[in-house]
Amino acid sequence: MTVCVGVDIGGTKMRAGLVDRAGRIIDIKVASTPPSPEAVLGGLVELLAEVLENSESPVEGIGIGAAGLVDVRAGVVRYAPNLSYRDVPIVDVVSRKFGVATTLDNDATCAGYAEFRIGSGQGAEDMIMVTLGTGIGGGFIFGGHLYRGSQGFAAEIGHMVIDPSGPRCGCGQVGCWERLASGTALGEMAREAAALPGGARILAAADGQLERVRGESVMRAADEGDPVAKNLIEELGRNVGVGLANLANILDPERFVVGGGLIRLGEALLAPARAELLEKIEGAGYRPEVEVVAAELGDDAGVIGAALMVSSAL
Repeated sequence: MTVCVGVDIGGTKMRAGLVDRAGRIIDIKVASTPPSPEAVLGGLVELLAEVLENSESPVEGIGIGAAGLVDVRAGVVRYAPNLSYRDVPIVDVVSRKFGVATTLDNDATCAGYAEFRIGSGQGAEDMIMVTLGTGIGGGFIFGGHLYRGSQGFAAEIGHMVIDPSGPRCGCGQVGCWERLASGTALGEMAREAAALPGGARILAAADGQLERVRGESVMRAADEGDPVAKNLIEELGRNVGVGLANLANILDPERFVVGGGLIRLGEALLAPARAELLEKIEGAGYRPEVEVVAAELGDDAGVIGAALMVSSAL
């Protein structure tokens, strides 16, 4: 049996796993993501060396997913607004070091491909993956095939402007979707609420320290029945739904698969998102309802998708 390695380079963690051709993870390793591009390359090589050393099967290839504008043909991360990556030659470094076929793609595209092949996207010919984490990422499947656009930069959906008078984004624009509907956005909403008298339970979930209030603080308070926290999650869900409606009006997908860290909120997030989508989409009563479902593969989606991509390219 031969295997491939899938890698997901996240903002805080790097995950690398041995994956068979059916998308089953045989072994996986996790390391902290270093703060600079140079250190990331070094840490990536170390993590891959550890994974390859533990492999009992021949490794055919290495597939890597990373956030930002990924030049798939050149194997370079051109630009990542939430990280400090600029023209990082990941494929060249990895392929030279390990001597096996290596591919690079956007991390959300990798996750979307995994969900399409073996997760919540199965059976959908036209699907959009939406990952809700630090930012918002996307992956497009149209006609049963990945769609990357003319330069490979398609599905940077987090930087779709939904509020021209909204907060400034790390990309330099104002009112981007991810500034209003991501984990980062939830954290900012939570800190604003926690500074007010009604936000005491959210503040308590962060040990009473305002600077430590995060999206997780809202989740804990909501689990305890706090109405303020529940309202914040509903507001976030509606912001998610606005972006989904824009995408549905433009691209007419059959299904949205929603993943990333925020999907832990489940129906508390997805129900208001569906409601807002239904309210904002053109001709809601005259077209089939667009499905909005939770991703199945969790944190493993990026690793599995990256491995399946390089496997299909061999």
